[in-house]
Amino acid sequence: MTQPTDPIWDMMGQLFQQHPWHGVTIGPDAPELVTCYVEMVSNDTIKYELDKVTGHLKVDRPQKYSNICPTLYGLIPQTYCAEKVAERCNERLERDDIVGDNDPLDVCILTEKNINHGNFFLQAIPIGGLRMLDGNEADDKIVAVMKDDRLYGHIRDIEELPKPLIDRLRHYFLTYKEAPDYLSSDRATRRAVEIPEIYHREEAYEVLRRSQEDYMEYFSHIKGMLTKMLRGPWFEIPSHPKAKDN
Repeated sequence: MTQPTDPIWDMMGQLFQQHPWHGVTIGPDAPELVTCYVEMVSNDTIKYELDKVTGHLKVDRPQKYSNICPTLYGLIPQTYCAEKVAERCNERLERDDIVGDNDPLDVCILTEKNINHGNFFLQAIPIGGLRMLDGNEADDKIVAVMKDDRLYGHIRDIEELPKPLIDRLRHYFLTYKEAPDYLSSDRATRRAVEIPEIYHREEAYEVLRRSQEDYMEYFSHIKGMLTKMLRGPWFEIPSHPKAKDN
């Protein structure tokens, strides 16, 4: 899943754990096949999320109510939701006030397997997404299937999924922050979270490409700066002691 392109980063990878957001690539076959970092599994009653500074998984909060996410849930490395993602959301919804949420792109991954904990990587095939708004922030949820999954692995578009499964996803994201008394009141018609569009595979690809562009705009300097610092005039790639001259 990592794509080393520089000997110095090869060696650093043997000493240090790579940051799940910045240190692991989305994969060479994106957007058709992407690397995903799983933060939560479908039986979690605690909401876990990646600490963006340290790269460790942390507790965000206990799930407040009884609903749980019906899929694996996490993020796609080296993506970011900023101007280009927000621009696409504004185009599709004919608005001009939506901004990015300044987070990695979220992903819901379908699999038949019962996985007990998060904090791992897998490869998944994007098949669509939920265009979610949290206030005026774009908070897209890419929907994907785990590569080679026996039950879902053949699916290539969100329209192939059973409608009740999509309904469960929508219900979770629309309600997981809100108390039952709020949902039964008149205020529920003015909720902050909304999902105005469920989109197909090609639109998911477009959102993914834009999130990669946003990431490059904001974070492409990180690796270059570190490489320059580490490479100083003293840097020399050592030969392996068992290597033989040709």
